[in-house]
Amino acid sequence: MNTNKVRVIAFYLPQFHPNPENDTWWGKGFTEWTNVGKAKPLFRGHYQPKVPADLGYYDLRVPETRQAQAEMAKKYGIEGFLYWHYWFGNGKKLLERPFNEVLKSGEPDFPFCLGWANHSWSGIYCGVKTKESLIEQEYGGIADYESHFYHVLPAFRDHRYIRIDNKPLFFIHSPLASEEVPVLIRLWQKLAVENEINDGICFVGNASNDISEIQKVKSFCSYVNVDTLFEFKQRDFSFFDKVRNKIMREIFKVGNVYEYKNAMKYFYSDKVESKSYFPSIIPNWDHTPRTGKVGNVLNNSTPDLFYRHTKDVFSRIKEKRVEERIVFLKSWNEWAEGNYMEPDLKYGHGFLNALKKAIEDIF
Repeated sequence: MNTNKVRVIAFYLPQFHPNPENDTWWGKGFTEWTNVGKAKPLFRGHYQPKVPADLGYYDLRVPETRQAQAEMAKKYGIEGFLYWHYWFGNGKKLLERPFNEVLKSGEPDFPFCLGWANHSWSGIYCGVKTKESLIEQEYGGIADYESHFYHVLPAFRDHRYIRIDNKPLFFIHSPLASEEVPVLIRLWQKLAVENEINDGICFVGNASNDISEIQKVKSFCSYVNVDTLFEFKQRDFSFFDKVRNKIMREIFKVGNVYEYKNAMKYFYSDKVESKSYFPSIIPNWDHTPRTGKVGNVLNNSTPDLFYRHTKDVFSRIKEKRVEERIVFLKSWNEWAEGNYMEPDLKYGHGFLNALKKAIEDIF
């Protein structure tokens, strides 16, 4: 049984180590640090490049790095990491080494769960500037879904695996990507019981902030995480914001730039019943290291603003029972999306301190 006052689970990107696929697609030795390091400011006041502080430009093959991350996260109130998990169908895996080493070694002794990033790597947001996909997400049928289950079963059985009411939490990035996803879920629930996971699996499906999509996801997932990161794009901000973004897009060819202080009020969805909704907290966002000028930017995010946003989200869920008092932190280390909590040279531990203060002030 969980004993935390609030269950903050941070998305964790395992991209920070060389691998053969990255070598082929982007050049020998490529990791996300390649994009982070070459980023440049695109407009006045644009905070780039972002430089890591305490942990440096780390390599996730190094056990000491993984241990330091876990110790830091725990110190500031994070319950565990949600490792992005890549299974592209028919046994094709990617970026699995860091998590496999965590599982095999038993270190760090820090809670974790898995999130299936079931989407093809294509388009500018995956760093692909051609119409072709680097790798396609496929759904290979019952035999493949069964192989996938037995691949993750050792993780489900690990004492560190994050559970809700004794059910291992498994996050699905794109639950509506294929009609095969509910088929996989039904099979996994059956296989879970057959393999002595008697209470089944807690599936959490990601959805956009659209009520029809939320309802569809909820029809076969236990809970919904609503992706509200860009909900604010549909809102009416000030006349100045509209004019500035039009100039940035049409003259300077830069993606939309929004002030974090205006956007953060839309980071919580009121369209779904609180009981079935696990919200996210979002410290920052800047996709330009990966996508260049077309990337969207949340400008001027600060620890103080993040504290206010986080405190608001926590206040909305504090009446839930503790077991379901889950909040996803987006993200721990998505540096090339400007979406991270790890210390940098500008703010140090500022965002981590803001999270810890919000937990203490609400709970």
